[in-house]
Amino acid sequence: MEYRPLGSTGMTVSQLCLGAMMFGAFGNADHADSVRVIHRALDAGITFIDTADGYSNGESEEILGEALAGGRRDDVVLAVKFGGPKGDNPHTGASRAYILSAVDESLKRLGTDHIDLYQLGVPDPGTPIEESIEALSDLVDQGKIRAFGASKVTPSRVVEGRWASERLGRGFFETEQPPYSLLTRAIEYDLLPTTRRYDMGVLSYSALAAGWLSGRYHSGAVGATPGSAARSARPARFDVTNPANAAKVAAVDAFTSLAADAGLTLVQLATAFVVRHPAVTSAIIGPRTMEHLDGYLAADGVVLSDEVLDRIDEIVPPGTSVDVVDNMWWVDMRDLAPAARRR
Repeated sequence: MEYRPLGSTGMTVSQLCLGAMMFGAFGNADHADSVRVIHRALDAGITFIDTADGYSNGESEEILGEALAGGRRDDVVLAVKFGGPKGDNPHTGASRAYILSAVDESLKRLGTDHIDLYQLGVPDPGTPIEESIEALSDLVDQGKIRAFGASKVTPSRVVEGRWASERLGRGFFETEQPPYSLLTRAIEYDLLPTTRRYDMGVLSYSALAAGWLSGRYHSGAVGATPGSAARSARPARFDVTNPANAAKVAAVDAFTSLAADAGLTLVQLATAFVVRHPAVTSAIIGPRTMEHLDGYLAADGVVLSDEVLDRIDEIVPPGTSVDVVDNMWWVDMRDLAPAARRR
C-alpha cells in the first residue's frame, strides 16, 4: 500500500480510503460482518476511513466505533462529513449551531475524542462561509478536530473559501472530496488544478461511478438491479434501457474490453485510473461485502501504461463526463438548475 501526505494537514494517509457509506441500513446492516470488512481493510494497509453523520442516520459511525475499539483508532486517520441529509431531520447545514452540535454527536457515536478531518459534506448557501470557517477553526483550537475540508464544491468556491480564511486569519479548508471516475472526469478541467495550487488533499469518491463500473451494468445486462438499499431507491438511475444512459453503457462496454485486453478486471482499471492522478491523494472505495473489498484491494499496486491511458482518453476525453449529472455540481451550482436556465 502506498502512503501520501494529505495536502498540508501534516497527516499521511493510504492511497485507498475506506468509505463507510455501505455500512448500516444503506448497504450492509449486519454489524458484525461490516466490522470484519473494516478489519480486513485495516489489515491490508488502509489507514484512512471516511464516513458521514448522515450515512444510515449515524449507524455507519456507530459501526466504525465498534470496529475501531480496542486500540485500532490510533492507527487510523478518520474523516467525517457533516451537513448532508439525515433521514427526515431538516436541521442540517453549515451554521455554527449545527456544526457544534453535530461534531459532539459524531464523536459520541464513533467512541473517540477527536476527528482527524471534519468535512462540510454539502455546501450550505444559507450560511455565510465565514461563519462556518470560524466554527470549524474553533473546533481545531478545542482539539475536537485536527483539520477541516469540504466536498462537492466548485473551483470558485475553493478560492472563495481560501480568501475568506485569509481575511479572518483563521483556519482554511485543507481538503476537497469530489466525484471522480473513468466516466466522470470534469474535475480534471479546473477543480484538480485549483486544489494543486493550494496544496489541498483530494479524497475522490465514486471510483466505480456509483456502481456503473462494477461490472454489473453493461449492454447485455438488461435486467441488472442495484445491490444496495441506497441505490435500489433510485432504480431509474441504473436502468440500462433508459435512453439517457445509452452513452454510459457504451463507455462501460468499451472500458470492459480495455480492461480485459490489459489483463485487469474492470474494478482494477477504474480504481487504478483514479488513484494515479497526481492531484488525487486517496481514492475512496465503498465496499458493502468482503468480496467487494477484495476486488478493490486487487487494484493496489496496479500502474496503467501510457497506451492504456491513451485508450481511456479516447473513450472519455480528459476533463469531460459522460453524464453531467454525475458531476454533482448541481449541489453547489444552483445556476445550472432548470429555473436558472430560462426553463
